[in-house]
Amino acid sequence: MNDTQADKNEFQIGDLVLLIDRKDRRYMITLVEGEKYNCHLGQLFHDKIIGNNIGGWFRTDKGHILLGIKPTLGDFVRQMPRGPQIVYPKDLGNIISFADIFPGATVIEGGLGSGALTSALLRAVGHTGKVINYEIDEAVLPKALRNIERINSDTSNLEVKISDIYQGISERNVDRVVLDVPEPWQALSGIGDALVMGGIVLSFVPTIIQVQKLVLAMEEDGRFQMIESIETLLRTWHVTERSVRPDHRMIAHSGFLTTAVRCDPKPYGRVPFSREEDGKNLDFRNNELEE
Repeated sequence: MNDTQADKNEFQIGDLVLLIDRKDRRYMITLVEGEKYNCHLGQLFHDKIIGNNIGGWFRTDKGHILLGIKPTLGDFVRQMPRGPQIVYPKDLGNIISFADIFPGATVIEGGLGSGALTSALLRAVGHTGKVINYEIDEAVLPKALRNIERINSDTSNLEVKISDIYQGISERNVDRVVLDVPEPWQALSGIGDALVMGGIVLSFVPTIIQVQKLVLAMEEDGRFQMIESIETLLRTWHVTERSVRPDHRMIAHSGFLTTAVRCDPKPYGRVPFSREEDGKNLDFRNNELEE
């Protein structure tokens, strides 16, 4: 095994480590040479972890053993310091999928929060893409940016603007817009101006009343088609030899996702076919025609 392969299998200085005890309690640390981790299970020196296998077992000075792994983005989101309410890991995956976030995309994000969604977007767009965040509250930046930098080694493709996305978006021809704001319908005018034709807007909100206001506003705007709303639900299970049942404690409901595609406004009434142009052009008329 060469040095590069060994590095991938071993903890290094600066790595995040998720320590898990026998009761599945989780503790996240950043490895620093010479430091030690203290908890009710005893002390564990970081030097005992550095250079040893990811997925290995580590013993505290009180004899308790802890499993050490590298945290996933979902693990990090659950453990990270929080300010505003976070977007849960199950929602992060759905947002990336339903908004069709792809490598190289330019994404406008409304709301920074604690940085969980921004971190997921940065991973999805990759080094060739860009995330531009509109955040109205400058006070959330220090904690959110620290969280983002801990899970993303390179944040050079992130731009944070202290600006109200409800007042408009200055960028044009962006690929995607992702919103985690309380009144997303107020941002629709700017979104319609900013999105490339065929681009997708996705909104995450906690209540169905917000969904209704957003969908009605999209329909009134006229530039958004293929409007769809879903509820994100997740039920975890407890599985042992003698018992298989849903977990007693779970975060089943966390919110609603609404997506829409930026299109030309729908013509009013039917679109007559112009035979004179041999099918090359469609005659868009504003006459009131019965369906």
